[in-house]
Amino acid sequence: MGRVEFSGSALASAWRGRGEPFRGNHPQYVRQRSRCHRQSSLLHEWRLRPCDHRSMEALETAINYWDDALAAYTSVSAGPLAVTTGDEAQFCEDLQRLVDQAYELQEQCELLFLDQRSVLFRMDSSNRMYSELHSTVTSSAESFVSAQDEVADLREFEEFAEFFPDVENLHLYQVAKAHFESGGAIPYRTLRTEMVRCSSDVEFICKLHCIRLALTAMFREKANWQWLADTGRQILTDILIYGDKDPKDLLIAYEDMLSFLQNEDNWPQMEQELSLKGVKAMTLYDILLDYIIMDAFDDLDMPPSTVTAVVQNRWLSNGFKETALTTAVWSLFKAKRRMLRFADGFISHFYAISEQISPMMAWGFLGPDEGLKDICHFFRDQVTGLLVDMFSFQKCRYTTVQELSQNILQLMKNRADEIGNKLKTNLCDVVQ
Repeated sequence: MGRVEFSGSALASAWRGRGEPFRGNHPQYVRQRSRCHRQSSLLHEWRLRPCDHRSMEALETAINYWDDALAAYTSVSAGPLAVTTGDEAQFCEDLQRLVDQAYELQEQCELLFLDQRSVLFRMDSSNRMYSELHSTVTSSAESFVSAQDEVADLREFEEFAEFFPDVENLHLYQVAKAHFESGGAIPYRTLRTEMVRCSSDVEFICKLHCIRLALTAMFREKANWQWLADTGRQILTDILIYGDKDPKDLLIAYEDMLSFLQNEDNWPQMEQELSLKGVKAMTLYDILLDYIIMDAFDDLDMPPSTVTAVVQNRWLSNGFKETALTTAVWSLFKAKRRMLRFADGFISHFYAISEQISPMMAWGFLGPDEGLKDICHFFRDQVTGLLVDMFSFQKCRYTTVQELSQNILQLMKNRADEIGNKLKTNLCDVVQ
């Protein structure tokens, strides 16, 4: 199979944005906080209480579940879920109407609570907020002063200085923090503060801004794009081969995806598709790591009860279980394809790859094959470890875009080598 050659400037632009949102009219973000921790908490609660971002996330989760239910019930190959009666047909119509209304409600909420033109973000509203905040913080001044004598002497921790870098000297991070504290929007789709071991949401958001800049700079280099494409192809192929699957269809879908990304005419449509999925910026982190990979891992943590019932049934053979699981995954993707707005867009190409790799990954995580389970969990641990390292002050230099870009690229190569070596070792064991 011929190798697709990359155009450095083209593919760099495909994931463009310098970390800026492409749906800037309704970003999810936390508004400006002062340096006082107590004031920061109060301000955070005041700003989010009117719009309650948790409610927005809950609505998005509900819409996703309804979409999945609709996809299952409209699938002609879903076996017992196939629509066969008038009542079930009416149910599907009602469910479709519910999904449409939910999307309309989501758009209205975004305009009310997240749009920059909303009354919540006008200057007079901000002034009232600071007036109320000042009175609250002043009332606790005596408590703060009374606690000063109990504060530990930080000089006692000087021996641990190497583990706590001087954040004030990390220029890139400080620029991002100043941008955030001045009210600048740094949108995100999902807060992964605890997962990447950041000390606060603010730290996560500011680091995310820096990482977006670094990744954009990294993939301006054609060689880096070529390495990422080759490495991804090799890892996915090796995983399928280890699972005793033919990688032919995967390779075809993978090359089709690369060709799609090379075509500049596809980029506006790609932005539109991904924005509907909540993706906030066209970067490798937002699309591949956060939306595609980490969401897939989250789904595997909570598989449908029908799937777990089949996999855990001791009376069924492993071959039957794997076939049933594969059929269920394919049926779901087939139903989702019929609901796509763009039949040949980015999501469609993503589904084509997922149809080949997802059934085996699901079988690896949920099935009884201990060797495959070990490979799948190792892959997950390496990806999660990469994200933790990327958000670490100890592993990455948040000083300049160039230095951070170099560190992240090296971390990616190290993790890819670990995955590759693991797969080669296990494949050799299987052959022997």
